Amino acid sequence: MNYIGSKYSILSYIDEVIEDFVCPKGTITLCDIFAGTGVVSKYFKEKGYNIISNDIEFFSYVTLKGLIENSEELKFEKLYKRHIDPFACLNGLHGKRGFIYKNYTMEGTRKSQYQRNYYTAENARKIDAIRIKIEKWKKKNIITEGEYYYLLACLIEAADKVANTASVYEAFLKNTKKSAEKPIIIKPLELIFKNKKYEIYNEDSKDLIEKIKGDVLYLDPPYNTRKYDTNYHMLETIALYDKPKIKGITGTRVDDTKKSNYCLKSKAAEELEDLIKNAKFKYILLSYNDEGIIPIEKIEEIMKRYGHYKRYEKRHKRFKADNDREYKKNYTIEYIHCLKKD
Repeated sequence: MNYIGSKYSILSYIDEVIEDFVCPKGTITLCDIFAGTGVVSKYFKEKGYNIISNDIEFFSYVTLKGLIENSEELKFEKLYKRHIDPFACLNGLHGKRGFIYKNYTMEGTRKSQYQRNYYTAENARKIDAIRIKIEKWKKKNIITEGEYYYLLACLIEAADKVANTASVYEAFLKNTKKSAEKPIIIKPLELIFKNKKYEIYNEDSKDLIEKIKGDVLYLDPPYNTRKYDTNYHMLETIALYDKPKIKGITGTRVDDTKKSNYCLKSKAAEELEDLIKNAKFKYILLSYNDEGIIPIEKIEEIMKRYGHYKRYEKRHKRFKADNDREYKKNYTIEYIHCLKKD
């Protein structure tokens, strides 16, 4: 999945920094408190860490529950007893004219004030049918909680692959691109099997930090004013399937109340310091690039108030969420600010 600020391409860099700054010994508990799609959590799960993973967006929480918390083979016993293969069944469903079809396709919105082209009519009907079926299985207790979140995570991944967008859901394309014309297919996603502890949360970081503790706190907060709930509103609605009130040509959710203080120049530094101050972790690592709202000098000043500070840096290829936008350079400097708390 294309995700703003994803650390997929610098996972080895983050690992190198932890090896150098933390020098981990034994089993380490790492908290990925702004986890997004969970690439950092997944990487360190595979390395054998205990993981605390959190994100305020529900679609991210679904992914974390499905792919991080699950650590044993999912057997879907109750489905197979009914001679139902979950993926064959879901992919074989006839489409339904549900919420996604009615609000996010040209066919479904042709008589509405706004015509939207996020999905082909066929794919949207299939997304509706699959989402309804998964919920029905859960309500009838035919699948476990772990199986439920895993299937939802697989659906979100599949729906993202056939979305008619440049990469995020802040806008749709007028003409349907080739990848969006392909029929949606929900496929099993890889699970990592490790006998460790995994805690998954769907909370505001400033609330969660009061309840948790561990060894390494990894921070990857928003860098700028872009809102994740707007950029990924479609995936949020598929995950919740709560038929929300929507607005405007993009059909974003009316209840978009999750704007982070990290997106506000007037509050970002204060928010960061509060998190660091309240963290019950020995080591804190902050990923933050050279175009972030908080100046590099301010981050250093904050961290030095709480212990030993060190900074690492690496040139990183820019993520371009908007192909029509002009960028001053095609890279950013990715800093990892490190603190060993006193």
